[in-house]
Amino acid sequence: MSDIIQIQNLSKHFGNIVGVNDVTLDINEGEFVTILGPSGCGKSTLLRMIAGFEQPTQGHIFLDEKDVTNTPANKREVNMVFQDYALFPHLKVGANVGYGLKVNGVNKSDRQQPIIDALNLVGLSDKIDNMPHELSGGQRQRVALARALVRRPKVLLLDEPLSALDANLREQMQVELRHLHKKVGLTFIMVTHDQTEAMVMSQRVVVMKEGQIAQMGTPSDLYDHPANSYVANFIGTTNLFSSTATKTSSNQININYFGQPLQIAANDKILTSGTEQIFGFRPEKAVLVHDHRQATNGLQGKVKEVLYQGLAARILINVGAGEIAIDQMLSETKENARLPSEGDQVTIEIDPHKIMAFEQGHIT
Repeated sequence: MSDIIQIQNLSKHFGNIVGVNDVTLDINEGEFVTILGPSGCGKSTLLRMIAGFEQPTQGHIFLDEKDVTNTPANKREVNMVFQDYALFPHLKVGANVGYGLKVNGVNKSDRQQPIIDALNLVGLSDKIDNMPHELSGGQRQRVALARALVRRPKVLLLDEPLSALDANLREQMQVELRHLHKKVGLTFIMVTHDQTEAMVMSQRVVVMKEGQIAQMGTPSDLYDHPANSYVANFIGTTNLFSSTATKTSSNQININYFGQPLQIAANDKILTSGTEQIFGFRPEKAVLVHDHRQATNGLQGKVKEVLYQGLAARILINVGAGEIAIDQMLSETKENARLPSEGDQVTIEIDPHKIMAFEQGHIT
């Protein structure tokens, strides 16, 4: 599969502020890539440079092997969908969708079929004569998608496209966008700060931090094998803590969580020289043990809070000076659905292979 977008050593400075710092990234033709990160990490600036709305301070952008670094936005074969839809309120749906064709000098008679085709793609051909105010939020977002697709760009850019929708509609549109991507076969590049959105919709996720790429990979790669504590804490939830590792004569590796001992399976990220480093485990990787004597790799603590979440409950436990979150799945059986109460003394057990090790540094 060939690269449709090649970004080489791209940077953007705003005076003394570095928005994007030496980013290199290749995106395959037909791929759905999401650029993910918190506010101010540089993700939107990167997208705007791909679109041509921002001029890079240094570096190059190639579109289908052509250097478009200095090509104006309206001359690039990309289109962007904005979070606020940006529909013209005085134009009907059909006129909104066909506006780009009109600007490009396409005759009115030649615009009609592409407009209908684009609206068919998003399931809104019956709304061609409606005004934007007559549509729901989800329908307006689909009109914005149709308008971006009508010119058949090589790349579709999506700038937080679902942020203006309520939670239920956002979930529905996540699925619809994923299906639309498969249907049209175009390259989608989306920017979001929503981890769930990125994980559900994308084939590959690029996590950014302070203008640079912290890690990129498939959603499962990022969740199961985070490269550093920043990604571990940003993609989902991770109980992070600092400790030194000690290897025993039997090659067992010991660490501790605020004074309580734990074992961890050997891996190449563990330093055994007495240097402090970061460890962590996901809330769902720890389980409650009703008899502490049965725990082979356990921690004891006091329940601080129980948060009911429907299919599961998140239990916050004070262990020494630290706090651990664990997720307990709830089933219909009474025994498995039994939850501890605030103030209860509990023991949790963690599989040594489920504890992750990261390079030394500050917990982020």
